[in-house]
Amino acid sequence: MLGSTYGTLTTDSRRARVIACGEQPGPAVHGRTGADELDVSGRPLHSDVPDLDRFFRPESVAVVGASDAEGRPNTGITRQLMGWAERVGARLYPVHPTRETVFGLTCAPTVADLPEQVDLAVLLVADPLPVIEQLADTKVKFAVAFASGFAETGDAGAAAQERLAAAVDRSGLRLLGPNTNLNAFERFRDDLEGPAIALITQSGHQGRPVFALQELGIRLSHWAPTGNEADLETSDFISYFSQQPDVGAIAAYVEGLKDGRAFLLAADRAAQAGVPVVAVKVGRTETGARTAASHTGKLTGADTVVDAAMRQFGVIRVDGLDELQDTAALLARAKRPRADGVVVYSISGGTGAHFSDLATDAGLTLPTLSDAKQAELHQWIPEYLNVANPVDNGGHPVGDWRGRKIIDAMLADPSVGVLICPITGPFPPMSDKLAQDLVDAAEQTDKLVCVVWGSPVGTEEAYRTTLLGSSKVATFRTFSNCITAVRAYLGHHRFTTGYRSPFEEAPRTPSPSFRKAQALMRPGKQLSEHAAKQLLRAYGIRVPREQLVTSAAAAVRAASQVGYPVVMKASAPQLAHKSELGLVKVGLTSASQVRDAYRDLTDIARYEGIDLDGVLVCQMVERGVEMVVGITQDELFGPTVTVGLGGVLVEVLRDTAVGVPPFTEDQARALLDELRGRALLDGVRGAPPADLDALVEVVLRVQRMALELHDELAELDINPLMVLPRGQGAVALDALAVCR
Repeated sequence: MLGSTYGTLTTDSRRARVIACGEQPGPAVHGRTGADELDVSGRPLHSDVPDLDRFFRPESVAVVGASDAEGRPNTGITRQLMGWAERVGARLYPVHPTRETVFGLTCAPTVADLPEQVDLAVLLVADPLPVIEQLADTKVKFAVAFASGFAETGDAGAAAQERLAAAVDRSGLRLLGPNTNLNAFERFRDDLEGPAIALITQSGHQGRPVFALQELGIRLSHWAPTGNEADLETSDFISYFSQQPDVGAIAAYVEGLKDGRAFLLAADRAAQAGVPVVAVKVGRTETGARTAASHTGKLTGADTVVDAAMRQFGVIRVDGLDELQDTAALLARAKRPRADGVVVYSISGGTGAHFSDLATDAGLTLPTLSDAKQAELHQWIPEYLNVANPVDNGGHPVGDWRGRKIIDAMLADPSVGVLICPITGPFPPMSDKLAQDLVDAAEQTDKLVCVVWGSPVGTEEAYRTTLLGSSKVATFRTFSNCITAVRAYLGHHRFTTGYRSPFEEAPRTPSPSFRKAQALMRPGKQLSEHAAKQLLRAYGIRVPREQLVTSAAAAVRAASQVGYPVVMKASAPQLAHKSELGLVKVGLTSASQVRDAYRDLTDIARYEGIDLDGVLVCQMVERGVEMVVGITQDELFGPTVTVGLGGVLVEVLRDTAVGVPPFTEDQARALLDELRGRALLDGVRGAPPADLDALVEVVLRVQRMALELHDELAELDINPLMVLPRGQGAVALDALAVCR
């Protein structure tokens, strides 16, 4: 849509723009980003996948500060690392300046004294900075720093962490930590099969519930405890794990994001690979954000923007660790769905109705089974019971040969992709036979079978052995976790089917509009409405016919040229809320009204001490849906685009959606679907449908503006943007722009 509008500039122009943005073209340190491929704002469009193979499976490991003295913390850590090194087949070298041996192994005074170059150095020292500087000459690939007392402790610690990060940058190695732990070196079960969960946590303890899934037969392959992320960060591990063939899903506990752009690139890479990322991100509330910052010393980001970024790039955000476990486990193990339809099957009509209400309210599709399918089910289920969906078997059929027939018949329906059976409590032998039939059926189908075992006890044989012993049935303990996981499962596969990376479509070169817009910028100032609308015109966004005048006579002439009725507004820089001051006059239909309005506006401005640059005489546009489209700057993600219901509704309802550039046209349309008032655009109470294409075009042009004016424009607010009836376009009736 935008390609024909903007055209391209030369490569030299792009280089000039990159340098103007404060970034030099060329490769980034450690190959972390493909910075030779930049978008129009000078930010990377690609990121290299860090080669972490030698971190997780090194050939040689140095333990700096190793100890075998009883009662010393380093002794227990050394012992654990020795066991881990043996499991992964690595040679381990203890390093200590005053010890000759540790646990019978020859000890070197420094890493430089080791007989070979090592892949990984584990630093059991209080101050890792001097050791990092020593490692620079030894060509160590990776290091782990457990020490605390860095950014999580305040300003002094943050300064120390910056010095550590700078030393790591100079050294050429990659660092995990500081303020991390031993989770990367846990003992993973090697007797489990199937796709695995890879785990990323910024708090080691918060990963324990996911790690414990192994005891339920769910495989884990990696655990990255990122700590303060002075170097290696969550995004690096998402990129790496998404490329591992045995990883079926990535589960993450995130307290703060180090680099918003890196996170988007990593999430995009995972989406392209079809690997689901499920994340708990703390910081939804001010208290949560403050606590997270004190723990990891990082920005948590405005939560609405973080939420939008995750949704836009397919990251599945959940709230609880129990949801993280259940959703990641399901997504790791389940095959791609054959259909989006969910059938609910239960012993009790009440159970089926209850679950169906919750599932439908959550957005799951429960298709009505065909008449032919219902007739088939009634061969085994009494006629008086409902089998349209949910399917109520009445209880008795599950106790004999009919139970399996019913399950197979439902799974054979082409509209059904998921069968969910809520068993609210054990009722043996009926529930035992039902559980076994579900497990047996799951072995014979490529469709997803889910069971909710509602008993709070959890020691029943049907649960512990039959259900948890199956690698095909997804078993849950609560209705809500089952619904959350199934919704995420279906949504993930819809999202990744035909996924197009927005980075591939992001503009590489500034448009001709950029040069026009730059001439309008006033650093550190708020533009007048007239100047802000000129900015919109530069980007092809339609504004009303209007003239800026400085006399009553000129206002009358302008009104006749613009065409009655007109709107008159005071225009001045720094003037944001004109209506509240009485500086807007609407519906003027005659020359005398225009003269009187001009006098009133200039008198009020004089009284309020406002130095006008003139009065705007504007075309009056009445019929349409009032929307707001704007730009704000986020600390983590840079420019963001907001769209929502406009006019006074933006303050009353706050019905908005956020897009994080770059986003595609399809994603711009998806933003509109997030609005609670979306139906207004389709026409209500006899109103004609609004011009959605024109609205999307404005959103995309504003995105282009956000990217190109990244360094110049702090804020833009188009409110209202009047979206006219279908085919008639959209008009920006008012605009506010603040320059950086």
